[in-house]
Amino acid sequence: MMKKYKWTLIFACIVIVIPVIAGLVLWNRLPEKIPTHFGTGNEINGWSSKPMAVFGIPGIMLAVELLLFFVTTNDPKKRNIDGKLMGMILWIVPVVTLVTCFSCYAIALGVPVDVGMLVNFCIGVLFILLGNYMHRIKQNYTVGIKLPWTLNSEENWNRTHRMASWLFVLGGLLFIINGFLQFGWMIAAVLLITLIPGIYSYILYKKGI
Repeated sequence: MMKKYKWTLIFACIVIVIPVIAGLVLWNRLPEKIPTHFGTGNEINGWSSKPMAVFGIPGIMLAVELLLFFVTTNDPKKRNIDGKLMGMILWIVPVVTLVTCFSCYAIALGVPVDVGMLVNFCIGVLFILLGNYMHRIKQNYTVGIKLPWTLNSEENWNRTHRMASWLFVLGGLLFIINGFLQFGWMIAAVLLITLIPGIYSYILYKKGI
C-alpha cells in the first residue's frame, strides 16, 4: 500500500514545503514576530518568531503528514481504505498548511484577512467532504468513528456512519453560514456533531446491533 500512494505522498509533501519557499522569498519583508493565533473578531492573541512561522509550522505539518501516512498504510484493515479516502487523508494536511501559513504571511504584511470567515469556510468544506464520503467508509482502525462497538459490529459501524454522514454535512453548512455571522457557539456544534454518532452507536450496541 505504501508503494501505491508513494507519489501522492511526495506531491503532498512538496505542497507542504511551499510556504517555506514563500517565506524565504518574503523573508526581508516579514516582521520578526508573525501573528499565528487569533481570537474572536479576528483579534490577534498569539505570535510566533519568524523562523518558527516559516520553518517550524510547515515542519510540524510535514511530520503530521508522514505520521498519518504511516498509520494509515499500516492499518490492520487497510484493504477497507480505498483510493478516494486515502487521497482525502493525504491532502487535508497540505491544504491546511497552505491556508494557515499564507494567511499568517498576509496578515504580517498588512493584508486584511478575515480569519474568522476563512476558518469557518475551511472547516465547513472539510465537514461537507467528510460527510459526503463517511457513509461509504468501511471498518478500519484509522478513519471514522472508531469505538469498541462500531469496530465489533459491521452493522453498527454502517448505521453509525450513515447517520454521522448527514450530521457532518449539516454541520458543514452551518459553519459556512457562520463564516458571515461568526457566532462563538460553533465549538458546541462540533462537540454535538462528534458526540451524537457515538451515543447513537452505543444505543445500537445496547440493542444488540
